[in-house]
Amino acid sequence: MDLIQLDIAAIRQSDSQNNAYVLLLNETVGKRQLPIVIGWCEARSIAVALENEEKPERPLTHDLFKTFGKSFDITIKKIVIHKLIEGVFHSTFYCKNIISNEEVEIDARTSDAIAIAIRFSCPIFTYEDILSRAAIIVTSNSNKKNKDLDKSKKEKKISLYSLNELQESLKEAIKIENYEKASVIRDEIKRRTS
Repeated sequence: MDLIQLDIAAIRQSDSQNNAYVLLLNETVGKRQLPIVIGWCEARSIAVALENEEKPERPLTHDLFKTFGKSFDITIKKIVIHKLIEGVFHSTFYCKNIISNEEVEIDARTSDAIAIAIRFSCPIFTYEDILSRAAIIVTSNSNKKNKDLDKSKKEKKISLYSLNELQESLKEAIKIENYEKASVIRDEIKRRTS
């Protein structure tokens, strides 16, 4: 399978989930964008590395990882987002010892992998299968009006569910760890019951 290279486009606060952010990755050749929900700590770590302005007093975990790697002549060659299971992305580091040329693959959370990829200035890749299932197409005509229209369509759709159907959908979303969807359903239940 051919790898497709991705670049970091933006980090945005999630509209539907508290303390969550959406990391947007664009394919370098094409118009698709891969949205990945990440936590606040990882979003901050990625933002700090991207901006190179804010230097924490003490090293963040991902900075510590880089220092550790450099101390033992280990570099990261690439990050590959290789799997998408029930809304959760799985990634792998491809590490190399500079002296021995030994290479090792290490499983990682995608948010951690990307935070480290930035620090090692290594490329981020994924596969067509993942992009075809999870990416959105970015067009120059996309604007706030279209986003608001999409949001209202989702709200109308969820508003058609009965309270029992919403509670069952919430259980299912939590079971498959689709927390973005779960938070939208939870908010609708709260709106109806308050």
